[in-house]
Amino acid sequence: MGELSVTTARLRLVPATVEHLEVELQAPGRLSDLLGAIVPAGWPPGLYDRDAITFFHAQLTKAGPAAVGWYAWYAIRRATAGCPAVLVASGGYFGPPGSDGLVEIGYSVVPDYCGQGYATELVGALTNHALRLAGVRRVVAEADERNAASLKVLERSGFVRIGAGRETGHARFACETVG
Repeated sequence: MGELSVTTARLRLVPATVEHLEVELQAPGRLSDLLGAIVPAGWPPGLYDRDAITFFHAQLTKAGPAAVGWYAWYAIRRATAGCPAVLVASGGYFGPPGSDGLVEIGYSVVPDYCGQGYATELVGALTNHALRLAGVRRVVAEADERNAASLKVLERSGFVRIGAGRETGHARFACETVG
């Protein structure tokens, strides 16, 4: 997939491997050791639930190591003086781009870390990362129309509304340029 290390002003993004996902499914207490970060109460957050983890695990198991980076990523707030590294969010892609160059992104933030800009930082970094890769022309995302915070994250990350989402009450967004 290319460079598998992404950093932002406050975050270190780590792509999930089969090992990470197996630990999440079977022994979640060990995830902290693998990531070198505190895994807070409330993990996994939001839509990054057991079903999502199982899906990503199946995809990576089937596709092998070359697919690492095309599915789940862990967003770790980097350690600073007096503050340890903490896993604050998960984000990622639903798989590699299709022949149309389309990649879909999703994200979820641990409730205690919502409203602090981590989702915007994560979405921006993953979107820019994808758009720099061969074969990717467009990144899309969907959000519930009632989720004002998620709608703002997408707007701040350079996404524009392109229509209705797959589910009733959801909107679909796209981003085609590196911000």
